[in-house]
Amino acid sequence: MNYILKDENAIYYECGYSSDNALYLKCGSEAFFITDSRYTVEAEEKVRGASVVTAANLIAAARKILKKEKIKKLSFDPKEWSVQAFEALSAKRDIHFRKIPDLSHKKRIIKRDDELKIIAEAARLGRKAFKALEKEISRNGFGEDEFRLTYMAKSILGNYGAYDLSFDPIVAIGANAAKPHALPTSKKLKKGDLLLVDAGLKYKRYCSDRTRTVYAEKNFHFTTEQHFKSRKIQKAYDTVLKAHDRAIAKARSGMKAKEIDALARNVIEKAGFGKYFIHSTGHGVGLDIHEMPYISKRSKTVIEDGMVYTIEPGIYIPGHFGIRIEDMVTMVSGRAVVL
Repeated sequence: MNYILKDENAIYYECGYSSDNALYLKCGSEAFFITDSRYTVEAEEKVRGASVVTAANLIAAARKILKKEKIKKLSFDPKEWSVQAFEALSAKRDIHFRKIPDLSHKKRIIKRDDELKIIAEAARLGRKAFKALEKEISRNGFGEDEFRLTYMAKSILGNYGAYDLSFDPIVAIGANAAKPHALPTSKKLKKGDLLLVDAGLKYKRYCSDRTRTVYAEKNFHFTTEQHFKSRKIQKAYDTVLKAHDRAIAKARSGMKAKEIDALARNVIEKAGFGKYFIHSTGHGVGLDIHEMPYISKRSKTVIEDGMVYTIEPGIYIPGHFGIRIEDMVTMVSGRAVVL
């Protein structure tokens, strides 16, 4: 298949290097990494399996190669391209362009052994960072607002510049945690509050992702064993934990993604919290923080060994509290193994 890629992570997957101004062109057995002169030296050092082409106009260079290689059919992911860029690429109607949404994600859905090792290390480093964060919050976090706590999370997750973050951490107290993607506020952490932290870091460009909800007290821990003074919060927490554990324990290769979603969702619905579980049960993780497979009630994707995804059920009661527990898993010998 002949195809062209524009997304940085998609290009990195193909040739081991990418930049913020590059195209990757696959023409039969030949491949081309097209970039501008700012990146030529580094590209020539790091690109594997592709010829490096330097050009001021990347799309013009790509069209020149397509003409030289006599390419008549070319696949692309429409999600990667702006209207303007694609119009420039397809200005001359001598090539048939085939739309394949999520082209790269579909290629990357089953992870290679080397990728699994890197992702496992990313998850290990993420867990280690959570341990450091719990100590820092316990010592210096009470009395600080969510802006300051988020800054703490960014600093510690990134190991003060050693690692990029998978995404901006979510640090939410009490009612703010009822927003799945809560933004920080001026609310200050006090002992006895519910605290939700969703964060991850990148190791060799691969992401980790983890969420814990805790009863904030001196020397608390980001474990799944939590005890809240509020019976309603405790019931909701225990329900989310049961849904999380059941989905992981019962997931099998060969299931459709929506069946794994149902494993978690049914627990929450039976406990009477169904309308408060407002997102899917999980998503794939790799070079992108959100990629295939999507563990949703609509997804018919068949789960296979080598796939990596999150299990993250939640209950969100607006104006009161939110709870989410999230871990990354990979499918090994037909079962989900927590990373």
